[in-house]
Amino acid sequence: MKAALIQITASDDPAANLPVTQGYIAEAAAKGAQFVLTPEVTNCVSASRTRQIEVLRTEAEDKSLPAFMAQAKDLGIWLLIGSLAVKTDDPDGRFANRSFLISPRGEIVARYDKIHMFDVEVSPEETYRESAGYRPGAEAVVADTDFGRVGLTICYDIRFARLYLALAEAGARILTVPAAFSPVTGKAHWETLLRARAIETGCFVLAPAQTGTHEATGGRQRSTYGHSMAVAPWGEVLVDGGTEPGPLVFEMDLDAVDKARGRVPSLANARSFAGPARIDA
Repeated sequence: MKAALIQITASDDPAANLPVTQGYIAEAAAKGAQFVLTPEVTNCVSASRTRQIEVLRTEAEDKSLPAFMAQAKDLGIWLLIGSLAVKTDDPDGRFANRSFLISPRGEIVARYDKIHMFDVEVSPEETYRESAGYRPGAEAVVADTDFGRVGLTICYDIRFARLYLALAEAGARILTVPAAFSPVTGKAHWETLLRARAIETGCFVLAPAQTGTHEATGGRQRSTYGHSMAVAPWGEVLVDGGTEPGPLVFEMDLDAVDKARGRVPSLANARSFAGPARIDA
């Protein structure tokens, strides 16, 4: 089957981002993609809480989501909206970073709220506190499609191998990792982490990414790494999107999952264990 990763440079204006993303989705479908994936925070990349409060909406009020649902139906494709930043009813006003899997019928078949928050100090000049603006999710999610079971994750989740093992053990054959990766950590770790998760689970890993420098109405301007990537179950990189926006269409041989797991059946060989025991010297 053919799939496509959509690489974009979203601004902090959801209304401006929507037609650009939809154009790339339509282009991917015209090239035969049956499963199309967009990056994390497809609707709005912003480092300004004030700006986010101004432009973000609840899931029920968000204008991008119904447009994407209608497009999936019109094109007859499976569509993963990597995530939308949406308002919640949380008392502290934090948002949700929520992924949506949409069927060719235009229906939402799965939602996933990002579990792991990117609270890091990459350098004194580059600090992130995602948990200050977003509330973490608490539940891993798999969903069935026409082509197999999909496990949903988002960006910083990629550093937590136990999540991916749990998704694979729950039957996932494809793992999605929509992202807005930092250029510094992206250069150092992005490909290595994606390949490791594919090899450990024997799954396809599909990772559409934000790229470039993002226009900002207010607050600090953000840059992201790009390099949307698809990795096969044996660890081969099928495609690398570089740093230019646009759709990246590729073919997946879904039989590769069974072949990789047959060669190295690490999921079947996994054992529970006690400990670790602490030994005092």
